[in-house]
Amino acid sequence: MTVRPRMARTPEVCHSEQLHREESAIRRDSVVIYPKNMFTGIIEEVGRVTRITSNGENRRVQIEAAQVPQQLTTGASVSVSGVCLTALDISKDTFHADLAPETWTRTSFSRLKAGALVNLELPMPANGRFDGHIVQGHVDGVGQLKAFDRVADSENWWLTLELPSELEKYVVHKGSISIEGISLTVAKLESRNCSVAIIPHTVEMTNLKSLKPGDPLNLEMDVIAKYVEKMTRSAVGSTLTIERLVSEGF
Repeated sequence: MTVRPRMARTPEVCHSEQLHREESAIRRDSVVIYPKNMFTGIIEEVGRVTRITSNGENRRVQIEAAQVPQQLTTGASVSVSGVCLTALDISKDTFHADLAPETWTRTSFSRLKAGALVNLELPMPANGRFDGHIVQGHVDGVGQLKAFDRVADSENWWLTLELPSELEKYVVHKGSISIEGISLTVAKLESRNCSVAIIPHTVEMTNLKSLKPGDPLNLEMDVIAKYVEKMTRSAVGSTLTIERLVSEGF
């Protein structure tokens, strides 16, 4: 039996969409669906935006893809370039998702137009292989692409972006970072300039090849770093030890 978490989790800027979620598990077609989800940053398919329509202050985006729509059901979660959205009006090769105003303005979606490429990932099944790192689909901020250059005499690439000042503290050398929903490893870190090495397969299987310097990039920091920060802050005036961190699961 395949177990797939299905409750949509939106970015931190879109909590209102969660009000429509059930808290109990739902059984559909002999598959138990639980009200939590997690992604791993391993992109399954590149989709293409075919239409963006406005309805008052909200927007609805239509995305075309060959495989992912066939695995979706109405209300299911899907990561679109690192943003966890709710799939609606699904057909064989398209699905729609509604975007609240802050989702549009505080993510890289502000650059989307018809024809834009987006990275798609379904939630990880509870019995699935953990290939990347913990990605929630909660965008922490938007970075700016500085350069995407091919390495001389190599098929590999360097991607360099500028981190928002408030997120710099969560990034460490050799640590994990989600860029446009892709699980990547920090290779260089110089102040707010963060560089990651990109292999040819990642270039081919994601939307990175369609981006240009100056474009905004959805960023999600490693959630463990945020937990550690909270624990450290709450430990002011007390002693935070390695033993306590280990006992808390770090």
